[in-house]
Amino acid sequence: MNRITPDRHLTILDAPSNLGLRPLAPDTIPGCYKAPWALRNAGLVRRLGAADAGTLVPPRYVATWEPGSGVRNGRAIAAYTRELADKVTGIRAAGGFPVLLGGDCSIMLGPALALRRSGRYGVAYLDAHADFRHLGNSPHVGAAAGEDLALITGRGDDYLSDIDGLRPYVRDEDVIVIGVRDEEDLRDIADSGIAHLPGTDISLDDASKVLVRDELDGFWIHVDADILDPSVLSAVDSPTPGGLDAAQLTELIRGLTQLPGAAGLEVTILDPDLDEDGSQAALLADILVKALA
Repeated sequence: MNRITPDRHLTILDAPSNLGLRPLAPDTIPGCYKAPWALRNAGLVRRLGAADAGTLVPPRYVATWEPGSGVRNGRAIAAYTRELADKVTGIRAAGGFPVLLGGDCSIMLGPALALRRSGRYGVAYLDAHADFRHLGNSPHVGAAAGEDLALITGRGDDYLSDIDGLRPYVRDEDVIVIGVRDEEDLRDIADSGIAHLPGTDISLDDASKVLVRDELDGFWIHVDADILDPSVLSAVDSPTPGGLDAAQLTELIRGLTQLPGAAGLEVTILDPDLDEDGSQAALLADILVKALA
């Protein structure tokens, strides 16, 4: 298991996929694909002293349903997942600690697949929502960003949840959801038995009991910007009251990345279209710099 050290350097890769979201309004596409640019404009790469792995350009977003697909942009997401998994594998093989700048939460499938190919890994899922929608708890699914935790734990359409026959990418007992506060999601995740720490009731000790175990080779960290309270950061597709403040998120990310086995991190859902002056991107960049530098 590895911590971030001088010989395991931060490596930033843009993963600007918005394929997993529904349009917020007619004749629009989700603006979260612009988030990597906004974070770079805030000086994130330079301030972290990180290596720059460039951008993995996603397929074209299609707002209408694909024939024969149960998930919007499903086939495009599957193709992007394979490419992103290869990129994450390459960064880690070169001694890097991947930091992915998303994009929506469906980018989680890429590192989950990459790590599944190499061993057994857990996930720290920092999000206001559990993203655990599947046909076992919902009459309808269709946007992968709202079901990516279900997909990586083996639930849902085979072409996303069973790429290369590797279902599940992550076992239920190897996941902890941190900061979830949507009431429906709280019910769904509680019924699943997956470990969770709701709202601001967060303990790094409780997280480490799930993530740092002999049977695990390490764990990935997912950070959705909506884990922050909307009074702190509101430029997300589904702001939910009762979240963390900037200092709390900084300490949480710092603590998780310092645990043995931390294998990489992704940041998702910031929407620059909802952040006209760039101040919220600057705030998120500040959090990441303080937590990781």
